[in-house]
Amino acid sequence: MKKLTILFAFIFIVSACNTGGNGEASSSGDSFAENTPLGQASVVDDVSAKNILQIAIGSKDHTTLVAAVQAAQIEHVLVNAGPLTVFAPTNAAFDALPPGTVETLLKPENKATLALILTNHASPGTFDIEGLKKEARKGRKIYTAIGDYLDIVVDGDNITVGGAKVLGVVKASNGVVVVVDKVILPQEK
Repeated sequence: MKKLTILFAFIFIVSACNTGGNGEASSSGDSFAENTPLGQASVVDDVSAKNILQIAIGSKDHTTLVAAVQAAQIEHVLVNAGPLTVFAPTNAAFDALPPGTVETLLKPENKATLALILTNHASPGTFDIEGLKKEARKGRKIYTAIGDYLDIVVDGDNITVGGAKVLGVVKASNGVVVVVDKVILPQEK
């Protein structure tokens, strides 16, 4: 949990003042939360290479992951400079969880648990296919942002990380998205 706290300490929030052209604060009556952008996650940029969050948002196979990231309010983690590797479970991976699990986790009162599970899918550094194979050859494990270690197994062309099969890798401006077929749950401590 201490590692998670350290991770969130690096996250910054960008807030903007809503002023009229005369420098006076607007009195539109909207709440602060409605006007507060999601930091760098709210930046619209159609020119630069896509970051991890933008790749996930653009993937029809990751709509559940995107909904979970938004429910946990951790979009800002996926747009930070990185480098970062995100093991991105597909919609089918979430569907394979016991019935009702996703719906329960998406409830506001489970936000902290959801954030913990999702953060377990992030690792500092860039681990594409060759990087994963290299770590496996050296007998290393992948360190996650919550302090867990994920086993890497290479069997011919098949690679698994934390028991999840690697289906593909997409390069991002701030790291890589490793598409996996399973939700990687935090280890019991």
